[in-house]
Amino acid sequence: MAFGRSSRSRRPVEPVTLKILVAGGFGVGKTTLVGAVSEIRPLRTEERLSEAGRPVDDLDGVEAKTTTTVAMDFGRITLREDLVLYLFGTPGQDRFWFLWDELAQGALGAVVLADTRRLEDCFAAVDYFERREIPFAVAVNCFEGADRFPTETVQAALDLDPQVPVLMCDARDRSSVRDVLVAVVEHAVARVDRLREPATT
Repeated sequence: MAFGRSSRSRRPVEPVTLKILVAGGFGVGKTTLVGAVSEIRPLRTEERLSEAGRPVDDLDGVEAKTTTTVAMDFGRITLREDLVLYLFGTPGQDRFWFLWDELAQGALGAVVLADTRRLEDCFAAVDYFERREIPFAVAVNCFEGADRFPTETVQAALDLDPQVPVLMCDARDRSSVRDVLVAVVEHAVARVDRLREPATT
């Protein structure tokens, strides 16, 4: 039996792998976000909160939280056949900030997860990525009972550059999280393209 061109098996596509950070304040939903979208069993480095940590861990607004990420969360999602994202969730507490520089190495971009009830908790993450010129998008995790604000209001409250995407999301919902990740990749790629444009005289 003769085989035509259409019956030949295609060469497997070697996907491009990109690193995306997931950052934000303590208890904002970073571990939930990574777990909701990861196609592999996510790696988690959670420990139970202890009485010893209460003086340094701000539990205001997240009193029911019993665990915390002490190193990172890790997950993976295939956006397309040729594009895979590795997700690294950062710890949210100030005492683990020394890990951020390690996690940020080689990152294409980042998601800053925000909670409108404690919007000030994501200021540090926004400042971190701005100072290091790492492209990021802000994703407002829409908790039940939290006030909803237009994206323009959130952008103004965080004093963001107009080009920084701001999206509403549900960190528990795979499709919602996927939309956020697509926005981060598109924003990062567009920023690279702008930097490559020749300067006009």
